[in-house]
Amino acid sequence: MTTKDYLKANKQLNNKPVILKKYLKHNKPKTRTTGIGKRSCLRCGRKGAHIQQYRLGFCRQCFRENAKKLEFKKYS
Repeated sequence: MTTKDYLKANKQLNNKPVILKKYLKHNKPKTRTTGIGKRSCLRCGRKGAHIQQYRLGFCRQCFRENAKKLEFKKYS
């Protein structure tokens, strides 16, 4: 679908509120209840690669940056 067609369809739907409501009902992204898409990093907002031990809530990159501040030691 080209941008021109999308804008035209959007304009037509705005004039018909009942059809717009039905369109949004079936085409909006679903709310996540579990999995990677639900959790995001508390620091940067990334969705994947979380460290969930100790309830940290950081992605792996943010954990590496803050490990010394959180008093974790690297053994190797």
